[in-house]
Amino acid sequence: MTIVFIPPLITLLLSKEQEQGSPLTEEDVIRVRDNATAIVVDSDAAQALAESRGYRDIDPENCWAEWAEFRGEI
Repeated sequence: MTIVFIPPLITLLLSKEQEQGSPLTEEDVIRVRDNATAIVVDSDAAQALAESRGYRDIDPENCWAEWAEFRGEI
């Protein structure tokens, strides 16, 4: 089983950062993750959702590191 955020966590983080007008802190990222809506689906369904979006969401267990890496790329 896999946790899937609806909308994707990366989308929520981008939106929060734009709303805030400054880079998110680790505390901000954790707060967004902890307050986001998520569902639990089987691995096949999670993979299908990622494929339909065209990108992989960030891992909620490693969200700060993956968010920081993503921010370094954009």
